[in-house]
Amino acid sequence: MEHDLKKIISQMTLEEKAGMCSGLDFWHLKHVDRLGIPEVMVSDGPHGLRKQDDKGDHLGMNDSIKAVCFPPAALSACSFDRKLMEEMGETIGREAQANDVSVVLGPAVNIKRSPLCGRNFEYYSEDPYLAGEIAAAFVNGVQSQHVGTSIKHFAANNQEYHRMSNSSEADERTLREIYFPAFETAVKKAQPYTFMCSYNQINGTFASENKWLLTDVLRGDWGFKGYVMSDWGAVNDRVKGLKAGLELEMPSSNGANDALIVQAVKNGSLKEEILDQAVERILRIIFEYADNRAPQEFTMEKDHEEAQRIAEESMVLLKNNAQILPLKTNEKIAFIGGFAKKPRFQGGGSSHINCFKITNALDSVPSDAQVIYAEGFPADKDLYDDTLAAEALKAAGEADKAVIFAGLPDSFESEGYDRSHMRLPNCQNRLIAEILKIQPNTVIVLHNGSPVEMPWLSDVKGLLEAYLGGQAGGAAVANILYGKVNPSGKLAETMPLKLSDNPSYLNFGGGEKVEYREGVFVGYRYYDTKEMDVAYPFGYGLSYTTFAYSNLNISNGNPTEKDTISVSVDVTNTGDMAGKEVVQLYVKDCTNSAIRPEKELKGFEKVTLEPGETKTVTMELDKRSFAWYNTDLHDWFAANGEYKLLIGASSRDIRLEGKIQLNSSQEIPMHVHMNTTLGELFRNPKTSETAKELTASYLSAMNDGEESASEAASEAISEEMTLAMTDSMPLRALMSFGGFSREELLSIIEKLNKLV
Repeated sequence: MEHDLKKIISQMTLEEKAGMCSGLDFWHLKHVDRLGIPEVMVSDGPHGLRKQDDKGDHLGMNDSIKAVCFPPAALSACSFDRKLMEEMGETIGREAQANDVSVVLGPAVNIKRSPLCGRNFEYYSEDPYLAGEIAAAFVNGVQSQHVGTSIKHFAANNQEYHRMSNSSEADERTLREIYFPAFETAVKKAQPYTFMCSYNQINGTFASENKWLLTDVLRGDWGFKGYVMSDWGAVNDRVKGLKAGLELEMPSSNGANDALIVQAVKNGSLKEEILDQAVERILRIIFEYADNRAPQEFTMEKDHEEAQRIAEESMVLLKNNAQILPLKTNEKIAFIGGFAKKPRFQGGGSSHINCFKITNALDSVPSDAQVIYAEGFPADKDLYDDTLAAEALKAAGEADKAVIFAGLPDSFESEGYDRSHMRLPNCQNRLIAEILKIQPNTVIVLHNGSPVEMPWLSDVKGLLEAYLGGQAGGAAVANILYGKVNPSGKLAETMPLKLSDNPSYLNFGGGEKVEYREGVFVGYRYYDTKEMDVAYPFGYGLSYTTFAYSNLNISNGNPTEKDTISVSVDVTNTGDMAGKEVVQLYVKDCTNSAIRPEKELKGFEKVTLEPGETKTVTMELDKRSFAWYNTDLHDWFAANGEYKLLIGASSRDIRLEGKIQLNSSQEIPMHVHMNTTLGELFRNPKTSETAKELTASYLSAMNDGEESASEAASEAISEEMTLAMTDSMPLRALMSFGGFSREELLSIIEKLNKLV
């Protein structure tokens, strides 16, 4: 049904218009009955509904409706599966319709800058390409049900410490290449109904009143059409925010900020057209939901099964020495650790869901499995109990194999604070070490929202990264352990050996300003470029079968920047069990046009293969796949020259390699001046001839016009030295070393600037 929004707005009072720009309460938007504007509700969150009606809070302190907890983003991103994420979104969209929720507050796509960030469990990846593709799929899924999403937290919100006031200090190239693209991809491929701005400042300006962020970039550069809401309590200066492009303040400020908007319009400091535009953007989204209400049954049992399937597709098998997994039902297995019975499957804070049921691994093993259970250590605290430990050691010693369910208690990671270290509870590491002395056939299952240090890694035979598996995660773990499901997840983040290896280690956390000094070198972009040892690389994950890669085909080896090229590769299941492989495509820039990471993910596809089956996987690359953000051009720049295309099973397991020669007409504008070097002139085809002439004059003057020099002099000045000095010689130096007058040089510079 069509609504004449401008007509509706023209009939609203100034107070009603200002009122539409803030919440009615914690979860509802305001309504105007006389104009047919309905009241709608928004609700967390990114991996399931946390709907609260009677009490308002955004930290999960009050009970919400019984609902389904799907795997949080830290796990679901490891599926590397767009279709799966779209299906998860559709399911959550249907649940929202069933519960009269108009906007789901998610997905959360902030980049994992440090393993310490308290909300990393809610975020997809350290890689902006992966995060963007997964987010766009999820948004498309939710919004196919005419329910909105609110992609968050825009932008550069990568820690919880002082999150409501600190300033993320990052240069524009870093923001454009690392912290913005997940949001950008979601806009261009899925157009989220709403955006949620973050609490923090960016280079000294609050995100909630940052016009460059909310209007110039989001609407101008990317074409966003919905409305921007604040994170809960993120508004600093309401009128400034409205001018910058923040339409909706959440929750209400009990009328205080609405009154400031009215006052600003009345005194002429805020144009009423800006307010009208904000109201129009909000109303469009309200009616998009209200006109497409489709009340339906809340199918929780069916959705629980869907949550299990997503967990099974996403968990990552990291180690499987001597094929210790899958377990067999005729083996005597000791399950040890409180998480086997009481799994940790979600994080604390605003996304915490009140689950209608929870499955654990112990109750989900096959009916004929021979499992003995010993708690060993509690799931909720760091406490070494001698009696529990003795029981666990006895069980492990009597079994054929031990499976230890380890992980981080709720108190170790949550919204609102960051971790202070990357360790598991001491009681767990101690008991694991003791069990390994008596039971060499040991598997660890990890329950964590972010990487942990693993001092026992070289001594265990198996390692399953279950992350936080959602309410059905326990059943997923049991099915993978016993081989009912072949694991196919790949790491969406690097697992470093220790915290101090992380690129943000010296610049994370404290103070009023957080300096992003590592720039674009985040995650594997840093570890791989530094050739640094890691526990497990980005994109890594094992299967119970094996895969071979062959026949790399590149559709066009000499593209221009306007071309799209196809890259295809054959993948064969060379084992004896059906399985899924994630094929990854990385690009390496060999042009030396800028300091860039060793390689960057630019394509991925998940493929399902029966034993012996081969399928061709095809991925596409365009100019953006090769480009970096040039702040002089204010645009993406792909330099002329060679790029390697790397096909891998992880960022460190490159199976096939090809290359292209990009023929780009794009140029970085050159302005020649007294401090332009001869080397810069040599590298620009338009000025290289002049550079040769100037160099010849310089060398001739240095030799005093003599053809030969003494033996001692020629030993002192090697060819390499001459080349290096010439490369870095500014034009002004030719007055001292080349016999040029200042007037001659200025004349040459004028001519060169006409050439470029």
